[in-house]
Parts: sequence; C-alpha cells; structure tokens
Amino acid sequence: MKLITFLKNWTLPSAIVIGSVSYMTFAYVPALDAAGDVLSPIFETLLPITIFFTLFVTFSKVDFHLMRLCRWHFKVLGVQLALIIILVLLTLHSSLFLLPSITGGVGGGSSKLLLEAVLMCVIAPCAAASPIVTSKLGGNLTQMTTFVLFSAFAVSLLIPAIFPLLEPRQGMTFLSAFLLILYRLASVLLLPLLLGAVVRHWVKPLYKWFMRTPDLSFYCWAVSLAIVVGITLRNILHSHAASHLIGDIAFFTLLTAVVQFAIGRLIGHDANEKICTGQGMFQKNTSLAIWIAYMYLTPEASIGAGCYVLWQNIINSYELWQHRRTSAQGPDTTAVPRATQRNTRQ
Repeated sequence: MKLITFLKNWTLPSAIVIGSVSYMTFAYVPALDAAGDVLSPIFETLLPITIFFTLFVTFSKVDFHLMRLCRWHFKVLGVQLALIIILVLLTLHSSLFLLPSITGGVGGGSSKLLLEAVLMCVIAPCAAASPIVTSKLGGNLTQMTTFVLFSAFAVSLLIPAIFPLLEPRQGMTFLSAFLLILYRLASVLLLPLLLGAVVRHWVKPLYKWFMRTPDLSFYCWAVSLAIVVGITLRNILHSHAASHLIGDIAFFTLLTAVVQFAIGRLIGHDANEKICTGQGMFQKNTSLAIWIAYMYLTPEASIGAGCYVLWQNIINSYELWQHRRTSAQGPDTTAVPRATQRNTRQ
C-alpha cells in the first residue's frame, strides 16, 4: 500500500525514473539486445496510442459550450511571439557572437545550434496534455483546452513562415509546410476532441465512468511520459553532437523552462489565473517539437526539446507536490474572495 501511495503522489518523477531505467537496462545489458530490438518499435507505436487516449479522456470532460477565448490567451501568445522574434533574430546573426559555454567548449556553429534548440522550446505549441495538470492544480480545464487549440493553430502558421529563414530547403513551399504541420496537429488534437464531444453528449455510461475516475487521463499521460523519456535518452545517446554541446543545450533549455514558467505566472497574477497562464506559457508539446526539429532544422536541435521534457515535468512535479501540501493544510481562510477584491478596488 505504501508503494501505491508513493506512486500516486509522485507519478511524474516515477514515470521519468521508470522510463530512464528501462531504456538504460535494455541499452547496456547485452543479453537484452534482442528483446530491446523487439520492444523498441512496440513502444514507438504505443506512444501515440497512449497520448490519444489521454486526450480523449480529458476532452470528454470539457463542456464545449463554455469554450471562449480569454484575455490571458492573447497575452501569453503575444509574449511567446515576442520571444520567438528575439530568438530568430539572434539565430540569424549568430555568426557575430558566441554564447557562453557552461561545459567549457563552444565550437564554430555551437551558438546557432544552441539558439535553435532553445527556439524549439519556445515556438512549440502548448502541450496537449497541459489541461490535465491544470485541472489537478485547480485551474480551469475548459480555458486551458481552448488555449491548447488556439496555440496549436497559431504555431502552425508561425513555423512554416519562420523556419525556411533559418534552414532553407528545396521543394518545400509555405502551403505544403503549413498543411503538413496542420495535419500533424489535427491528428493529435482534433480527433480526440471530436470523439470526446461524442462521448460527453451521446455515450453517457462511458462519460460517467470517466467522471468517476478523475485521474485516469493523468496516469495515461504518465505512461506516455515514461515512453517519451526512454526515446529521448535514446536520441541523446545516439546523437553525433559533442558532449559539451549536449550539456550546454541541457542547461539553456532548463533556463528557458524556468523563465517561461515565471513569465507565465507573472502574466496571470493580476487576474488570479496564474495556474493557467503558467502552464500555458511553459508546458510545451515536446513530441511535436522534436518532429519539427528533425523536419526543418537538425537532429541536434531536437535534443533541446528532449531535455525540455525532463525540465517541464520536474517543475510540474514540484507544483503538484506543493498543491497537495497546501490542500492537506486546509483552505486559506485569510484569503480575500475575488469579488471582494474587485469591490475594494472600486
């Protein structure tokens, strides 16, 4: 029972450890090479299935009649766009300067690779699983789901417009790039969204079971996280990038995660929407970012999104721990209700 309680309280760190240990075991134990070759494609096939089911369960609980764009949606997206413009300009002029190396070795093209890796962690759309953490922290599930869709559509316009400037490619027009990314996003987001609406309105027994099992989507996401961590470790260990470059990418993506989280919380401070704005700003669709990096940039740029998987889930784990501790202490009776605050300002 203690083990089950521990896994429930520390689901995300447990998923990270399980994914890491599982991959390292199959990678470094020669007797398991054959089993690893068999299981690798199975887990790669299982990943989109678990992500799909996670979103399907989450979207089944959303009241689509309440989905509206909010002021904080535009604020978060506006700040994200400003950061993207800054990073793109720095990347285009990266030959004029060198970024400081944390691990002691910056090569000729390292500044550009570092900036591209960081850019992937900023330009990626809001994670499709972010409504799960938001709801567990007491945030608004419907507003968060709306922002996920809004962010995905905005990014599908930005990426094909920006990336050809960084790495020009032959035979890839704006329209073809836009449709390709839109198709990827639609398969990840729209199909489970539509099925969720069908279940909510017409398959009541399944909908009621989902509602009676509030953490089902969270645990499905934990399974996805364990698989993603294993795949990320494989990509890093099989990368041709120098070890000092991987170390620098890991540090700068950690810094990016912390900065985006802080900015997001700051945006929502006045409107008492810190949970939603914090998650909306910093929690990214890293699997899509990895695919985009391979598609448009370089394999080394995808390492940034791979490292970001760890950082954002460590931050989420801390948030969930803090929320559990606060909930266990009981409600804050000294807090002033929002309606009272508004009357006081008036």
